[in-house]
Amino acid sequence: MGKTTTATLLEMKRQGEKITVLTAYDWATAKLLDEAGVDVLLVGDSLGMVMLGLENTLSVTMEDMLHHCRAVARGAQRAMLVGDMPFMSYQVSPEQALVNAGRFLQEAGMHAVKVEGGREILPAVRKMTQNGIPVLGHVGLTPQHVHQLGGFKVQGRTDAAAQRIQEDAVALEEAGAFGLVLECVPAPLARTISDQLAIPTIGIGAGPDCDGQVLVFHDVVGLYDRFTPKFVKKYAQVGTVMRDAVREYVQEVKAGTFPGEEHVFK
Repeated sequence: MGKTTTATLLEMKRQGEKITVLTAYDWATAKLLDEAGVDVLLVGDSLGMVMLGLENTLSVTMEDMLHHCRAVARGAQRAMLVGDMPFMSYQVSPEQALVNAGRFLQEAGMHAVKVEGGREILPAVRKMTQNGIPVLGHVGLTPQHVHQLGGFKVQGRTDAAAQRIQEDAVALEEAGAFGLVLECVPAPLARTISDQLAIPTIGIGAGPDCDGQVLVFHDVVGLYDRFTPKFVKKYAQVGTVMRDAVREYVQEVKAGTFPGEEHVFK
């Protein structure tokens, strides 16, 4: 299987092949997910919560993102790599957005960047795409707007709100975005947008009719237990396994049974 690119994703949509996306934040996880066949690795600003212990994504900096992106780029060989642009790294001006986006590709080995928002960020999206930087859009529940939205809530439930999201999606496609994340929107709205756009849609809490799905890796394997959104399926309880292993290590060291004879040099 060859390298995944924006062209690959577009062809997958045309062929009706679902796109798989997971977050990754370090070398070891990126290597594992790449070998498992994930199409796209997203270095999400969600690292603020699942890696740094923050309450939300707003405190994540460019340096935080670039640090983790470099680690992921060293671990992945086949998957497409997308770096999340953190809060206030692209909203101030299109020129600032271009400079910061360029760092993701030039310094951190990413193939594309992701930005949150609709028509209000179109000048920045155009600036980036016109200068050769692939952009993944993100509408619906946008975590960087959590205070403005009043919390992590489903978006697009009213006709007016659904129309705004749909119009934002179309505008982002017209501005050059190669794909679009739809987060926490009703499934019928996600289906309508997916059918309307030529570019692929990646759903998270948006039902089964998007062109692909994305989840946070730590949610998928049970490594993050502060809360579990309704849309998450836990495929493993790795956190429990890790905790049990460490407890056994502590017990053996305390009891003097580790290291054993087989672990000693002579």
